[in-house]
Formats: sequence, C-alpha cells, structure tokens
Amino acid sequence: MSDPSDVIRSEAPASYQTPHPGCPMCRKWQEDADLRIVELDYCYVVLNRDQFFPGYCFVLTKAHVTELFHLDIATRQGVIEEVNRVAAALHRTFSPTKINYELLGNMVPHMHWHLVPRFSSDPLWPKPIWSEAHLEKFLSTEEYAERIALIRAAVSASF
Repeated sequence: MSDPSDVIRSEAPASYQTPHPGCPMCRKWQEDADLRIVELDYCYVVLNRDQFFPGYCFVLTKAHVTELFHLDIATRQGVIEEVNRVAAALHRTFSPTKINYELLGNMVPHMHWHLVPRFSSDPLWPKPIWSEAHLEKFLSTEEYAERIALIRAAVSASF
C-alpha cells in the first residue's frame, strides 16, 4: 500500500521541485512526516502541531520561493487554487465562523500559508491569532491521525 500522504499526487513541472537545503520550510515535509496531510501538485499540506485552533495547518510551496510574483502565471494560479482547495476542505471539516489566511514570510522566507479555522467562540476571537500568547494544545498520536484523516478526506473530495 502506498503512503497515505500521497493520496493526491500529480505532476508539477520538474523545475518547480527545487528545494533549498537551509530552509526549514523546505525540510518541513520530511521532518514533520507525522503531520503530513497531503502532497498536491505545487504544495504540501501539513497540520500544525499546535492545535489550539482546531484544523490549523500550513500550505507550503514545494519550491523555495518567497513571493507570488516569483512564479509564472500558471504556477501562481495552481498554488492559489491549492490554497483555496485546502481552505474549502477545512471549512467542510470544521464549520468555522471564518478561515484566516496568513502569508507572511518575515520569519521564514519561503512561501507558505497559515490556514486557520476560526470560531466566534475561540478565546482570541475576533483578534488575529498572533495578538496574544496562548497555551499550545498538543494532541495524542491518535488524535493527530484522526484530524489528518478528516482533512485529507475533505481535500480528496474536492477534486
């Protein structure tokens, strides 16, 4: 049986597959293998270990790029469609009040989105997730696996 993280894999251009060895985001897919949700054409999707915000995940480009304008138009459109696809899957899975999309890159200069399902009942609502410190919420191995399976199924269903 194949690795469940590659349920949704297709071929992006070979030139797009270039990682940068010193970049933590380029290494994240390998280093956080237990948090892998799915590999898409242009991006990897990884659950954030801190689940204070249920379903919080990262969508990171496979290629080491820092800005949307660094991508050719077809690749840029593909990346944005994948971010949209994951956001829609999170919305179907968790029914949040709002999905927050964070594309910063100041701390880690590699294009990656923080997709954060937000609920009007969460303690930081309606402030940005960075506005106040919070206690990190870690799940059991089984809880991570269950959450990943739910999101993966929702992403798969969005084909």
